Amino acid sequence: MAQRPSTTYGFKRTVNVLGDQIRRAGESRGFAVSRVLTHWAEIVGTDLAAIARPVDVSYGRGGFGATLTVLTTGPQAPMLEMQKEKLREKVNAVYGYNAIARVRITQTAPTGFSEGQARFAPQPPRPEPKPDARAEADVRASVEPVQDADLRAALERLGRNVLSKPKR
Repeated sequence: MAQRPSTTYGFKRTVNVLGDQIRRAGESRGFAVSRVLTHWAEIVGTDLAAIARPVDVSYGRGGFGATLTVLTTGPQAPMLEMQKEKLREKVNAVYGYNAIARVRITQTAPTGFSEGQARFAPQPPRPEPKPDARAEADVRASVEPVQDADLRAALERLGRNVLSKPKR
């Protein structure tokens, strides 16, 4: 039987390569539904996701009434404490049944763990460096003869990026 030629040219989707490993890692930490980890901001909302993240789900001896452990910083813990019931309901909606009976809040120091970093939100983008006015004028003058406006704008952006790149 002849094999069908591959259309991916050797590339595989990330979910095919890492799906099993992510599932096993999540299950080893108690997350039977790994969606709680991967879609945390969508489940609890961006305001809660910015101040907290899930750490562990531990089950009791009977297997009923799991405890969700959530990590937050010290100043945010009282705010999160008041929203524990809402958080539990949102996570249980993902599981599809009342899997989480309790939510336990764990605090860290304001600077975080031994690395000193406990960022729950992505870092803000860095501002683009600005080249000096003389270099800007040189870039404009060099791309001025180009007729196509889109190409001229792209070349001007490229010139600005090259001139504003820090020297090593």
